[in-house]
Amino acid sequence: MNIEECLEKMKNNISSEDLFKDAVYESKKVMDELNPYVTIMNDYDHVESDSLINGVPYALKDNFSTKGILTTGSSNILKDYIPPYDSTVYKKLKNAGAVLVGKTVLDELAMGGSGLTGHTGIVRNPWDTTRISGGSSAGSAVVVSRGIVPFSIGSDTGDSVRKPASYCGVVGFKPTYGRVSRYGLFPFASSLDHVGIFARNVKDVAIVTDILKGKDKMDMTTLESDSVNYSENLSTDLTGKKFFYIKEIVDKSLYQNNIETLDILDVFYKQIEDLKTRGASVTEVSIDKTLLECIYPVYFIISCAESTSNNSNLTGFIFGNRMDGDTPEEIMMNTRTKGFAEMIKRRFVIGSYILERENQEKLFINAKRARNMIVSKINELFNKYDALILPTSGSIAPKINPETEPDRLSSEYLILENHLCIGNFGGYPSISIPNGFVNNMPIGLSITCKQKEDLKCLSIAYAIESTMNYKDMKSGVKIC
Repeated sequence: MNIEECLEKMKNNISSEDLFKDAVYESKKVMDELNPYVTIMNDYDHVESDSLINGVPYALKDNFSTKGILTTGSSNILKDYIPPYDSTVYKKLKNAGAVLVGKTVLDELAMGGSGLTGHTGIVRNPWDTTRISGGSSAGSAVVVSRGIVPFSIGSDTGDSVRKPASYCGVVGFKPTYGRVSRYGLFPFASSLDHVGIFARNVKDVAIVTDILKGKDKMDMTTLESDSVNYSENLSTDLTGKKFFYIKEIVDKSLYQNNIETLDILDVFYKQIEDLKTRGASVTEVSIDKTLLECIYPVYFIISCAESTSNNSNLTGFIFGNRMDGDTPEEIMMNTRTKGFAEMIKRRFVIGSYILERENQEKLFINAKRARNMIVSKINELFNKYDALILPTSGSIAPKINPETEPDRLSSEYLILENHLCIGNFGGYPSISIPNGFVNNMPIGLSITCKQKEDLKCLSIAYAIESTMNYKDMKSGVKIC
């Protein structure tokens, strides 16, 4: 179901509560197969409103605070945590009449891109359960892909909404930094964190964004709400639109030994020709490869440093399940040792090293300088072009392999895999939409625009979507 279908059902005497019960039933039915939820709601909780999502069921990533409802961040250290307050996102959705079906699994504390590391187990891809869902917003992507709910909420620090959207064949949108309040979202890397939205089509994403956007006194990074209603101003006209793509990211000569990537690039280049037939221009630009190779290391350094600082309160004294010990130091050490999985501990150790006074200049400060150089270059291009387009990923969803190294270093292939971080570096609005299939698995097209040009980003995605056969797909069934 999409939002329009939900509303149509409610017009035909199917109640919101019935939709909720159906979604709960379907949610429980897929748990053994896909494992997308930490918590499935038992009680129907609905606030009547006149919004376009009144009575519509949805799912929420389990790193958004929900008063009185378990919120774990998919980490053992918070497996029993029940917040005393609501996140702004949850509060806005509730006041708009949306009905929460469940809290979804993520990679532990949102650090990861696989859906393999949550404390409740692996989240599987609904198109092929031997493959990953992507992360960190794993469960949120899966429940939309499976058609259990029309939309869901995730968070995106490097690619954590857009990459799983691509792997699961749905739309994933990250608005401009500050467009949506992060109050009550567990912080990962504060300068990179964004709220994100999953849906089965672009218009539904726009509807939800309209409800969530706006200034929040509880989050000083939020922007004043623009007066434009996104969902009512989407256009299918691409005439005169100027797109660019980065040669060094999609150069086929770099991937001659990877048939899957070449197939994805073939789809991408066909999309470019289609855009040209619709009156758009598409330009290949070149960026210093050394700068592009910095993307992943820069992301890794900044995110490790900021996450180490942001999670320093998980000690067992302030937050977290306290372990036994004879001294405060021993209690803290035991709590953090037993509470975090190995990848998280490794990132915190690296982050602590980066933040040591003698290391800050050569690592953290230099990473921020490189980030600024990347953003400056992209901003120059946005002064000439409307949008950056690229394949969302250079691969389909990989096979599940828990032994795979989760923290990889940069290479030619990984430039293609990690370019979505650019959207977080610059706080740009960025969206992934379904763009076809390779080896019977969905692939995505990434569209990124200048800061605050959220409507333009959504409109371009809407226009491209309008001529493709991948709108409102349900996993396992191609709906044309």
